[in-house]
Amino acid sequence: MDSYKNRGGDSEFRKQQSHAAFHPNLDRRAEPATRFVSTGVRRSMDGDGASRGQPMLEKRTSHRERHFTAGEVVRDVIMGVSDGLTVPFALAAGLSGASAPSSLVLTAGLAEVAAGAISMGLGGYLAAQSEADHYKREMKREQEEIITVPDTEAAEIGEIMSQYGLEPQEYGPVVDGLRRNPQAWLDFMMRFELGLEKPDPKRALQSACTIALSYVIGGLVPLLPYMFISTAQNAMLTSVGVTLVALLFFGYIKGRFTGNRPFTSAVQTAIIGALASAAAYGMAKAVQAR
Repeated sequence: MDSYKNRGGDSEFRKQQSHAAFHPNLDRRAEPATRFVSTGVRRSMDGDGASRGQPMLEKRTSHRERHFTAGEVVRDVIMGVSDGLTVPFALAAGLSGASAPSSLVLTAGLAEVAAGAISMGLGGYLAAQSEADHYKREMKREQEEIITVPDTEAAEIGEIMSQYGLEPQEYGPVVDGLRRNPQAWLDFMMRFELGLEKPDPKRALQSACTIALSYVIGGLVPLLPYMFISTAQNAMLTSVGVTLVALLFFGYIKGRFTGNRPFTSAVQTAIIGALASAAAYGMAKAVQAR
């Protein structure tokens, strides 16, 4: 009886194979799936009657990898906002300690925000442009080495692969494949030998704009109380409270994005801003006392 069932399953499988053979346009990649279904039918026939003829298909769960890929943008935002919150905050506290009126503190603060945004944005632009120039120089040098000393460069591929625990017989086909594709070979050496990623050509301008705008947003926070409170001392106390809350919030968000502990990051950011403003306020008081 079992042999009869097996013959029935095999005949069904042969029918499906014949169907595929007479249909040349049928995707050959479907054959393993067909074999799996027919085997599942045969197994189900050997079981109870309730599951007879039902294919035993395995459920496949979809896997989605979630990785944060905006690290450079977040780095620019962190740089701009942190400096924007800290530097104007310290400047306003220092001028308030020198008994300057709110209008003077506000004027000096806005001037500092404008100058700081331009300076920080220009620094971000030059840094990103330097990275792009460095990548171009190293790529040209690596390209020349692939042309002049290909055997040496191929040996370096093997050294890189061996660091991942691969044996020569395992990475040999990879080396041969890369040697047949010079552009892929060059990209491989840039990434895995030199550790350099190809920069975005728009990265320099984007970095400059992101840092400058973040600096302006951060710098306006400690200056807002001076726009509405005429007495500098009262405006400074309000500015301290508003800025500390902003530093705590910014530090928490920064910790969430960077993978650090959010509460620890919030406290550290607030402490740094408070120390900077306290130092500026103390220096202003000390100079004024003379």
